[in-house]
Amino acid sequence: MYAVIKTGGKQYRVQPGDLLVVEKLDGEPGAKVAFGDVLMLGDGEAITVGAPLVSGASVAATLIETRKGEKVKIFKKIRRQGYRRTRGHRQPESVLRVTSIAASKSKTEKWDGTVDLTTKAVLDARARNLKSVAEAAAAPVAAPKAKAPAKTAAPKAKAEAPKAKAAPKAEAAPAAEKTEAKAAAPKKAAAPKAEAKSETPKAKAAPKKAAPKAKDAE
Repeated sequence: MYAVIKTGGKQYRVQPGDLLVVEKLDGEPGAKVAFGDVLMLGDGEAITVGAPLVSGASVAATLIETRKGEKVKIFKKIRRQGYRRTRGHRQPESVLRVTSIAASKSKTEKWDGTVDLTTKAVLDARARNLKSVAEAAAAPVAAPKAKAPAKTAAPKAKAEAPKAKAAPKAEAAPAAEKTEAKAAAPKKAAAPKAEAKSETPKAKAAPKKAAPKAKDAE
């Protein structure tokens, strides 16, 4: 069974399981989308044409992603005037997977497969063996789950930190005593040298003063 639907001002011929690219639609990846504007239904040789729509018919699909299409370049030129302008445009588009077509309440054809929500950017990166790009594209989906254990582990790290800091303080005390003992040792050794130097000039000065007294006695 197939159907012709209208969306975004365009018409598309779809079957269950088809991958459909249409104008941008609102919704998150994995959302269900229903198209009620069915212009025609085909089931084998039987064809039903709407006037303008087929009553009771609908097409169901699942939204895979909303992305930007291929870039279109717009180039303008006016000859002999030196006028040239180049612009680019990427039209937003939505990618859908058609899951079922309902001709009426009693007759429905469904797709038995599973919808894969892998985006085109990830598929292109895998085809080029760019693992880092593929992991980065898939990271936003797994990021909220990784944040939860990080918050619970933070208090444990803070509680263990003071224990590690207490050990260096106990070892610092003997080190300070050793430095004080080393600083005091040279001061005691320097004291006798200063006394020896101060005694020598006094002994030499004594004979000089006694010489004049001897002359007076004569």
